[in-house]
Amino acid sequence: MNIDQKNNTMRIKKIISMALLSLSLSVWNGGAQEYANALDGLVGELSATTVGGTVLVSKKGEAVYRNSFGAADLELGVGMRPEHVLRIGSLTKQFTAAAILKLEEEGRLSIGDDITEYIKDYPDGHGITVAHLLSHTSGIANYTDMPELKGDIRRKDLSPGELMALFKDAPLDFAPGTGFKYSNSGYILLGMIIEAVSGTTYADYLDKTFFGPLGMDKTRYDDTSGIIIDRVPGYDREKGGYRNTDYLSMAIPYAGGALLSTVDDLSVWNKAVMGHGILGRGAVGKAHSRYVLDNGKGIDYGLGWRLGNVQGSPSIKHGGSVNGFTSFALYLPEEEVFVALLTNCGCTWPIEDIASKMAAVAMGRPYELGSVEVPAKSLERLQGEYLSDQGVLRTIRLEDGTLLYFGKGGEKTRLLPLGDNRFRLDGTLSILDFGDGQGNGPQGFVTHGLYSPVHWERTATRIKAYRTVPLSKRDLERYGGDYKFPNGRVFKVVSEQDRMYGQMGSNREEIRHLGGGRFHAVGIDALLLFTAGPNDKINGLTIVQKNEKKAVRVR
Repeated sequence: MNIDQKNNTMRIKKIISMALLSLSLSVWNGGAQEYANALDGLVGELSATTVGGTVLVSKKGEAVYRNSFGAADLELGVGMRPEHVLRIGSLTKQFTAAAILKLEEEGRLSIGDDITEYIKDYPDGHGITVAHLLSHTSGIANYTDMPELKGDIRRKDLSPGELMALFKDAPLDFAPGTGFKYSNSGYILLGMIIEAVSGTTYADYLDKTFFGPLGMDKTRYDDTSGIIIDRVPGYDREKGGYRNTDYLSMAIPYAGGALLSTVDDLSVWNKAVMGHGILGRGAVGKAHSRYVLDNGKGIDYGLGWRLGNVQGSPSIKHGGSVNGFTSFALYLPEEEVFVALLTNCGCTWPIEDIASKMAAVAMGRPYELGSVEVPAKSLERLQGEYLSDQGVLRTIRLEDGTLLYFGKGGEKTRLLPLGDNRFRLDGTLSILDFGDGQGNGPQGFVTHGLYSPVHWERTATRIKAYRTVPLSKRDLERYGGDYKFPNGRVFKVVSEQDRMYGQMGSNREEIRHLGGGRFHAVGIDALLLFTAGPNDKINGLTIVQKNEKKAVRVR
């Protein structure tokens, strides 16, 4: 890092630190001081992962917490303010869904119609309904995952028809109505339907139907070349610091993610939706009910909104991510608690967990994230391979006294004991409940998190605990060296302070000895099997992760 880079990094840290002082200046409504410390703490937790942001928490329609943190503009040294305007990404989808439902209320369309009623030239559109687009159950491939959208095309002001051309001929991921897969493509088509039925542009329809009448003066379709008062720039993380986000024409996200807003305007919008000020009870009820697949199974998505829970209480929510920005909005209808979080970095994480924790504080049932001591014998009986009702396979293993949870070849996550049979997945709000299984261990568990419970059954595969076998300094040096794979990449094994590490490129992972020439990675599911020649000198290794890769020792 050169001197200019150091100075810039120090200046950025100073800007963000100074802006964080505004935490003590939060706006409170009468009687809301009880939330102050807890919510300020959560804002501080989120601020460590991003550049800046705005937050609003309301209860029964009244703001109980309104705040901002971090920087709005790193280059100008400007701190964030609650009234700043930020991109909201996929929070746009609820506005698109509301527009469709409004047109249906007016008798101008039906969400049960095939999309070919409105987009005549869509190939194989028969059998795909407007409701399928709203609920991500159409099977249409997601254009933002396609290689066709990489590179300079993201800078072009494509028309909705040109966007549609990127995905219309791609094969369906599944038959319409038989599965759920998030697809921004569906919302491109919904924008086109709104324009076809209303006879005006998508942006104008939202402005005349919603934003203007509701007084949402700072909510609009983003315009990268226009002068928009209080709009802030977006950032992404790079090499331990931040950079300006890549340019994106806002014609690209269109009706799936092109809006700008503020936390105040989002609160106005939420009150209007939940109070049936813009849509009738029937329309809102459809939007906020789990969509049912053809097999009769409900999903955690309605029409433009996700559905879940906070501390067991129903939640209606959505997140957003678009170049340089991350957002989340959540509502608890039973407690009438609303939370909006907008940030100006694509790196912000875990924004949904923070929003859920804030809602839990406002509802008076904050998450308790402590853990207790559980005997190793009680942990051992939980080891096994488990298959979910969604077809996902996970392993639970005790490694040097720590219970870990992981998918094949994936990262390992600690299971923190809340009791003999209840554990929290570290870094999340997900609880694994093993019930009252006795003897050789439970036959399964249920995961309770921010969405519907997931049921897991134990398979017949037996899992044994890992216990580290100490190595002498001489043995540590025996395994050290460079190992070359057939593709030319080199895997380095080094020892530092009686520990061994494996490194490939910038990825570095501690490895521990299991006996003989067997080692395992501490943070990911990977085995390392070293081989020796006739003179007992180590001559190669095999890494077993998602598959096997053999390397020859070259140094």
